[in-house]
Amino acid sequence: MIGIDEALDAVLAEVRPLGAERVPLLEALGRACAATVVSPEAVPGFANSAMDGFALRGEDLAEGRREFAVVAEIPAGRPSARHLFAGEAAKIMTGAPLPPGADTVVPVELTVALEAGVLVTDPPAPGSNVRLAGEDLTPGDRLLEPGDRVGPAEIGLLASVGVETLPVTRRPRVAILATGSELVAPGQPLASGQIRNSNSFTAYAQVLEAGGDPILLGIARDDAAETRRLLAAALEQDVVLTSGGVSVGEFDFVKQVQEELGVERRFWGVKTKPGKPLAFGVREGTLVFGVPGNPVASMVSFELYIRPAVLALQRRRDLYRPYVTAAAAEPVKAAKERAELRRCRVAREGGRWRFTTTGPQGSGILRSMALAQGLAIVPARHPGGAAGQELTVQLLEGSAEERPPYPV
Repeated sequence: MIGIDEALDAVLAEVRPLGAERVPLLEALGRACAATVVSPEAVPGFANSAMDGFALRGEDLAEGRREFAVVAEIPAGRPSARHLFAGEAAKIMTGAPLPPGADTVVPVELTVALEAGVLVTDPPAPGSNVRLAGEDLTPGDRLLEPGDRVGPAEIGLLASVGVETLPVTRRPRVAILATGSELVAPGQPLASGQIRNSNSFTAYAQVLEAGGDPILLGIARDDAAETRRLLAAALEQDVVLTSGGVSVGEFDFVKQVQEELGVERRFWGVKTKPGKPLAFGVREGTLVFGVPGNPVASMVSFELYIRPAVLALQRRRDLYRPYVTAAAAEPVKAAKERAELRRCRVAREGGRWRFTTTGPQGSGILRSMALAQGLAIVPARHPGGAAGQELTVQLLEGSAEERPPYPV
């Protein structure tokens, strides 16, 4: 068996980023940009008011003038050609262009209306409350680089310079196949000895969250021919994710069928708990993962290896989950020969992070993942001990470019 870092390196070494496609701007949310995007124009394109108030000359305020004749009214979207001279002001709305001659806006709440003008009661500094042309962006400013994730702010930024479509990396297509005659789809009655297929649904959600395009292929019964048929279809996609069937049982056909279909194995078995019987291989550029059938082991394997691969296929740089160093709020159980990933909740207390495990940690207890905010990483052969010990906790939300420090 190999360690987490070695397994992850082996996976990422096989990633070949996917091609690009151009999509409408609103469909680019959550996607990875596939090209450098520069601003074609300045934002704002003209000096404008940041407040409702009165535009005037700052030098008048600096010279002590407080009463002004109001000679114009400027709503947003209607430039005024009226030049302001000494002692003159224009009533102006937020976002409206500054009139010629003006360089300052006095908020309306700092003024009192006069019969033919306005009195400034609390003069701001000259130049206040004005958004200058190009204050946000100038032509040629780089907005996005290849691999950048397009979030809500990026959508707005691109819209502000008139971008209608965006080149993004194609979503990786991930075929999801559960194996095992004991599995039953949700909504179907359970016979004696059967369990519901939850792995395909958690995997579907995990793929979506990572920006992939999940494809459910159903359940392969414990039959070599059926497993071969479904796996052959799965291999037409960018990534294959099978759950179960990678152990050493008499009816575990996945590894055998993968070999028959030309999958070149890179490793089988990682020194972690849960997630030991993880298999990874490739066939003609398709990444093939066989994760354990236990629900928690399946999810943890996805977090550690498949999620970074799905992101890397999109040219993303933030392949990893963020991590913190946190003190245990409870005694730490000893670990044996494998690193253990214990599901936990984290909280910031007194300037430091603390974590508490989410109850029983068996690899079949899916509730331990539903309650979790992170994975506390306990190195192999850790002796355990009292509360207060600090461990690395890999969070289960967000993305980061720095890889967590996994134990050897």
